[in-house]
Amino acid sequence: MAEKFMTVQERIAAFEKLGNYIGAIDAITFKELSLTARNENSWFTEDSVRQAFSGIVKYLNGSALAQWTAGYSFENKSPKRVAVITAGNIPLVGFHDLLAVLVSGNKLIIRPSSKDTALMKYVISKLVEIEPRFESFIEFTEQQLRDFDAVIATGSDNSSRYFDYYFKKYPHIIRKNRSSCAILSGFESEEELTTLAADVFTYFGLGCRNVSKLFVPVEYDFAKLFESWQSYEKVLLHHKYHNNYDYQKSILLINRDEFLDNGFILLQENKKLVSPISVLYYESYNDWNDLIQKLNSQQDKIQCVVGNVSQASVRIGEAQSPGLDDYADQINTLKFLSSLG
Repeated sequence: MAEKFMTVQERIAAFEKLGNYIGAIDAITFKELSLTARNENSWFTEDSVRQAFSGIVKYLNGSALAQWTAGYSFENKSPKRVAVITAGNIPLVGFHDLLAVLVSGNKLIIRPSSKDTALMKYVISKLVEIEPRFESFIEFTEQQLRDFDAVIATGSDNSSRYFDYYFKKYPHIIRKNRSSCAILSGFESEEELTTLAADVFTYFGLGCRNVSKLFVPVEYDFAKLFESWQSYEKVLLHHKYHNNYDYQKSILLINRDEFLDNGFILLQENKKLVSPISVLYYESYNDWNDLIQKLNSQQDKIQCVVGNVSQASVRIGEAQSPGLDDYADQINTLKFLSSLG
């Protein structure tokens, strides 16, 4: 199909319609989509897909999109071919990159993770159905990337080394492993502790915005925390999570390591930031300034700091509800795309 010009306003209008469509998907279609997604990636439950769709609907608000793009000039520019390599840890994790590339008027060459192809293809097919002019701006590939002007790639620390080498001659954003943590003061209400559970357990802890470590005051009492999290015991119904829980518990027992156990998550004192699935690390602090200094020294490994203290970047319970300008790795994607000329 021949390329046809679209204004920023027209692109925004198309994405807003996409958001309206996703928000109104009927139960049968949603169940079929969820099943297809789960066949690709067994971590993708109906709840996970529903959470991902809710996040997309939040993004695709016309006024929010207009405000997000207002500081940039994307008109009258020759579109660049931007390759996007997505991860597959949570459903539609690459959607924000897709949105940024297309709303800025550039062409998208997307190489989705083999673990998250069906949902991405479905969303794109609906976008093209809503606005056919996008068809010539989107290309899927599962092969080696060719004929591109810039790259946005997300992967592990190991894959990022390959990306850095292979794409070093091109303008690029290369994202590595990140995780999130929470600061607890010890004065959190029962409601706050309950909502913290969503930051920990949503997507089974697989996302970079999932809290994988707690910083707590010395002699913190975890009993209230465990009591507030009881409604999330259902995570054990997922066989992979349950297997992880059993495995991690057996390792801790064999090694005679100290840990806390509420029956579906294990808490272990550990200075590392990234914990295994079904394990949550914690570290005690008694000096506030030392804690902040420690967090500042690890900024390149932390996606967000959750808490109801002034030093936190995200309020408790909101880690899985990022806004359009909550950029992965704190790298402004729109600013990068606008710099391509």
